[in-house]
Amino acid sequence: QVSQSRLASLEAVQMAALGQSDEAIQSWLEACEIDGTSRVAQTLEVEAGWERAVETVLGEYLQAICVRDAASAAAHLAKLRDGTATLLVEGPALGSGDTGSATLASKVTKAPAAVLDILRNVRVADSLPKALAIREQLEDALSVVTQDGIWLSRNWLRVRRDKDTHAGVLAREHEIRRLKGEIRELQARADSARKLAQDGRTRLMQLEERRDTLQKDSAALLSEYSETKSALDAARYQLDQANARRAALADESAEIEREQYAAVEQLRSSSAQHKQAVSSLGELAQHREMLDARREELRADLQRVRAQADQDRQTVQDMAIQFESRRTSKESAALSLQRMESQRRLFKNREQDISQQLAQSEEPLARNKLQLEKQLQVRLEVESELGASRRKVEGLESELRELDQKRMQLDQAAEIARTEVGEARMAVQEVRVRREGLTEQFDKTGFDKDVLVQSLDSEASIVAWEEKLERTRSRIERLGPINLAAIDEFKEQSERKAYLDSQLADLNDALATLEGAIRKIDRETRTRFRETFTNIDSGFKRLFPKLFGGGHAYLEMTGDDLLTAGVTVMARPPGKRNSTIHLLSGGEKALTAVALVFAIFELNPAPFCLLDEVDAPLDDANVGRFCDIVKEMSSMVQFVFITHNKVTMEMARQLTGVTMQEPGVSRFVAVDLDEAVKMAAS
Repeated sequence: QVSQSRLASLEAVQMAALGQSDEAIQSWLEACEIDGTSRVAQTLEVEAGWERAVETVLGEYLQAICVRDAASAAAHLAKLRDGTATLLVEGPALGSGDTGSATLASKVTKAPAAVLDILRNVRVADSLPKALAIREQLEDALSVVTQDGIWLSRNWLRVRRDKDTHAGVLAREHEIRRLKGEIRELQARADSARKLAQDGRTRLMQLEERRDTLQKDSAALLSEYSETKSALDAARYQLDQANARRAALADESAEIEREQYAAVEQLRSSSAQHKQAVSSLGELAQHREMLDARREELRADLQRVRAQADQDRQTVQDMAIQFESRRTSKESAALSLQRMESQRRLFKNREQDISQQLAQSEEPLARNKLQLEKQLQVRLEVESELGASRRKVEGLESELRELDQKRMQLDQAAEIARTEVGEARMAVQEVRVRREGLTEQFDKTGFDKDVLVQSLDSEASIVAWEEKLERTRSRIERLGPINLAAIDEFKEQSERKAYLDSQLADLNDALATLEGAIRKIDRETRTRFRETFTNIDSGFKRLFPKLFGGGHAYLEMTGDDLLTAGVTVMARPPGKRNSTIHLLSGGEKALTAVALVFAIFELNPAPFCLLDEVDAPLDDANVGRFCDIVKEMSSMVQFVFITHNKVTMEMARQLTGVTMQEPGVSRFVAVDLDEAVKMAAS
């Protein structure tokens, strides 16, 4: 990209230097059907270091257009209205040949024959002193040029030190050729690197697919290992339970024998106690009747005392309410009385003040009337004087406005005169500055003005120079305004572009990495979802008939994309042809949900499962099947369930409940069914 940008800028400058941007010339060349031919500067190959000398000698011949036949172009000369064109008959491109080492043609390795004819008449010198020495020996048609572009003849001297686009045409053409070759090489390298990158991406995708396959196999093996380990742990747990149960049964057998012996002894003593209890039972029955009568009397007294206490409590509460209301009324009345007393004192003081003011205001009333009449008379006199003064002021203001208008007219005339004087001074200053600038520029050239004037061509004219200057200005205008800070701005923008390109490359790399991670996650998600869905669906199909005693059910996805598809539960109990799960009863929905939950637990068993009154909407038959499934699943999962159903309670090994033996007092009760069975057996 840097080379292409450099090449584009050089080609644009080269086109302007070779006159290829002149629209009039280009239109005329198209009419002559020779617009695709090359310029002389594009065909030359010059020895390094002699480019400036060749440019000085050839001059505008560098812009010459190589044609095969100039006669066909001459027929279209009438169509050329503006511009300058040089046509050079194109012969075979030759080397310097046997031109001799002392001529400029020997410094050119490749050029048209017509150009070599021009260069053969120009000898070369390494420095200006040598050139001056050769100049004395030159014939009239010959000349000599130095390596830095000083061209001399016996009768004239030419030096070219232009800084415009025409300078350095040959060096620029060499740079353009070098850049084109470099760009072709870089393009080939870029294509090769792009191909290698594509092969690398293909290999990477293959490796990723291989890795995904290995991960799937690893996940399958891990799942199989987990299932095997779970089964082994369950078998070990059952074996430990069986051993513990066998030891417990042995202990229970010995304990039962001891208890049997103790029971026989206790039976004997109990028989004796029974006889004694029968004899005392009659006495206790009479005493019980007396205690029952006494309890009824105490209960009646208790009810009467409670009623009297409630009545007394209500009376005390009513009295307290009346006391609080009367105390509040008393406090509010006292506050109102104080506020009214303070208002009475304020009104009394105000009455005294008003009486004093009335007594004082009646005395000066007559005196004030006399003063008012005098003041009115004075006011009339002052108003008459004020009217006369206002009329005088208005007259003065009108005169003042007229004088201001005249002054403004004079100021405008003076301002116009100042502007004209300033413009004249600026014009004089501009002429002086231009003269000084031209003088300084001429002084820098090191030439004598009188000698230079005498050496001018007789055909030189200001009109021709102005036309050439106008053409140059038009070319500069086509190039656009010159920005002196363009180099620094270009450097700054280039650095910023390089920074932004690096940022963009980083973002593209990050985006590519992120997209690759997203694709990987999507693939893994789809694979895991498909496997999970298949396993849960198979478990759901197997457990549903067990819970319902028949029928069938399955899971169905509602979309093609596994990442966005929903899951529909289709369940049909035996004897029903429902089209949606919403047509099932509450118990059927509960059993369907249990089948789905247990299918999920089979896929990834949790340490325990909590069921909150799942069997509430079920009848006895469905409760039995529910209990069978729970017993079957209890080998892998520990179940904790909340229930009020006796059939479900019979399946549990541990019972924990809440009881309330006394009003407002509850406590937990836990029952170990194995211990309860032992106790019942004993």
